[in-house]
Amino acid sequence: MIGRLNHVAIAVPDLEVACEQYRNALGATVGAPQDEPDHGVTVVFIELPNTKIELLYPLGENSPIQGFLDKNPAGGIHHICYEVEDINAARDRLEQSGARVLGSGEPKIGAHGKPVLFLHPKDFNGCLIELEQA
Repeated sequence: MIGRLNHVAIAVPDLEVACEQYRNALGATVGAPQDEPDHGVTVVFIELPNTKIELLYPLGENSPIQGFLDKNPAGGIHHICYEVEDINAARDRLEQSGARVLGSGEPKIGAHGKPVLFLHPKDFNGCLIELEQA
């Protein structure tokens, strides 16, 4: 059911510093900051030959990333994102297997302009999983 790894998301306490680290220390191609108000984050994508890194920074007072950073002040891996062909079919299959879809269960539009869903980390070995329709 899952396809390729779309990205690994890292929550960061200082977006500008993190971008400079990837740009200067690692020589990566770093995109422009992009506000995602529906998800409460500002994101920056770092392009790699085989996938992307997504830097996450809190946007607004109710950002879910702020809670993560409160527990992990230095930041850290927040989630991994896999592509799926049909997000609704994937959701239905996962729910039938007992996996919990976070939120309303209806896909939202993500940072790439495609439908996304998140799966409860307790159902996936402590890892928050994002599914994005390919």
